[in-house]
Amino acid sequence: MRHPFRHPFRQFVLKVHGHCNLACRYCYLYEAADHGWRDRPALMSDAVLDRTARRIADHAAAHRLRHAALVLHGGEPLLAGAGRLGHAVDRLRALLPEDCTLHPTVQTNGTLLTRDRLHALADHGIRVGVSLDGGLPAHNAARVDRAGRPAWSRAVRGLRLLAEERPDAYAGLLAVVDPRTDPAETYASLAALRPPRLDLLLPHGNWTAPPPGVTPDAADRPTPYGDWLVTAFDAWWDGGPGQPGVRLFEECLALLMGAPAGGESLGLTPFTAVVVETDGSIEQVDSLKSAYEGAAATGLDVFRHTFDEALAHPGIAARHAGAAALAPVCRACPLVRVCGGGQYAHRYRRGSGFANPSVYCADLQRLIRHAAGRLAAATRGPAR
Repeated sequence: MRHPFRHPFRQFVLKVHGHCNLACRYCYLYEAADHGWRDRPALMSDAVLDRTARRIADHAAAHRLRHAALVLHGGEPLLAGAGRLGHAVDRLRALLPEDCTLHPTVQTNGTLLTRDRLHALADHGIRVGVSLDGGLPAHNAARVDRAGRPAWSRAVRGLRLLAEERPDAYAGLLAVVDPRTDPAETYASLAALRPPRLDLLLPHGNWTAPPPGVTPDAADRPTPYGDWLVTAFDAWWDGGPGQPGVRLFEECLALLMGAPAGGESLGLTPFTAVVVETDGSIEQVDSLKSAYEGAAATGLDVFRHTFDEALAHPGIAARHAGAAALAPVCRACPLVRVCGGGQYAHRYRRGSGFANPSVYCADLQRLIRHAAGRLAAATRGPAR
């Protein structure tokens, strides 16, 4: 029988620890609109881990998944212990169908990475992604611990261990764009840390709570984030061999060429990630927590509900509707196939929900048109 859901979940984000050892001043999870983490246990229990593993395995079997991505997340997931993370991965591998390959990653701030923890993770096949704002101490002034001390030295120590001792386990870097920094310098400093991949993320903001430096309703507003990304794009494009893959740029180029690319930030490809919180609650992605209290909630949990039931949730179904879920002005835009309306959380406005363009609409247009120009010039080749 044909399964009713054409787009099953393929990425499962487990909040293995709900607290963090840092107190980054801009953190959308702990400093923004949703404070649901305060009412949840700090550590995901064995019972939640086991039931979640069974639910993921059932989902993979029902939808005949050949690959499943597992992201061990937080808070700071290494607070749960590397051995515990390894056990969770082994448990899920044992339950998955034989023809389904698990791709586990831990997303950490890097400060708790030690040689022993790194090898313990890698020995279980867990790749390590590190969040960092830039490759220089000055770029990371907002990343401090709970005593207000800079976290840079500990994070870069862990990163160097990763790059030098277990490059096979190095998943990449994740950095939030800060238009106050020099984009070419920031990109070069991140590339110098030898990541195989680099994610550049826009800060979470929306029409009701705009990101820093954005006046969204201005008639002719500047595009500080688009300008920053354009300069970083050129540094990457012109950098020659050995540059890391930059997901945002690669997806933009692929979409411009008509490839079925895209993720949470660009494109119309259905978004297939789901979150399990420390108490077993099934939620939508964390970025929605920047909109309002309870925006990511579904009312479901792994003890009483399957992931197929989560697929039927209206909020998740809207992420699978493609252009039909976008605002009319987005559907009429010539860039919609590439932009995809921007990240869902960035469309929120109090009173009209998510049926709006992205608060970064002008910035995304700036990047996409620039990338299109560079691509067209490269395709034409040198003038004769």
